[in-house]
Amino acid sequence: YSVRYFMGRKAGIVCMLLACLLWHGVEPVAAEDARLTRMTVSNTRDDLLLYLTLEGAFTDKLKEAILSGVPATFVFHISLYRVRNWWADKSIADIELTHSIKYDNLKKEFTVKRSWKEGSPVITPSFSQAQQWMTEVDALSMYSLKELEKGRQYQIRAKAEVSKLTLPLYLHYILFSLWDVETDWYTIDFIY
Repeated sequence: YSVRYFMGRKAGIVCMLLACLLWHGVEPVAAEDARLTRMTVSNTRDDLLLYLTLEGAFTDKLKEAILSGVPATFVFHISLYRVRNWWADKSIADIELTHSIKYDNLKKEFTVKRSWKEGSPVITPSFSQAQQWMTEVDALSMYSLKELEKGRQYQIRAKAEVSKLTLPLYLHYILFSLWDVETDWYTIDFIY
């Protein structure tokens, strides 16, 4: 009887704490705050390159969570299409990039890992530098130029999923949707 009473009491306390957290501590993030900007296309001799910046991603709530040690991940979805007038646009490439950040309270440093950058994660004591790494895609090699047709119109579409927090399992399902925000699609047209 005492074990059942203790477990029931423990579950009640957990439910009460979660209810308080949901009521007072977590506010949904407005999608209008996060947006992709400065998307440009360039090239090297061999490859099509993409540059873009994510603005408004680091809300006060997200900064507070990261500084308390909760890791966060941003996901960038990027697609390249060949534009066709009388048919649906032809999908040529779909790329998904992930940027993750983790703060180590003991070492007082941020670790940022970007899936498209080879090598080990980058580490900095500067939160502003870590935020810059998290929000920029610079010189992403998207596609080989020899695979594109000269004189054709192409379009790049991009969006980002912001502040996907990795939480403990019991909190993940309750709080995940409150933090999850997607930007609108950002498109850029060009003729090769």
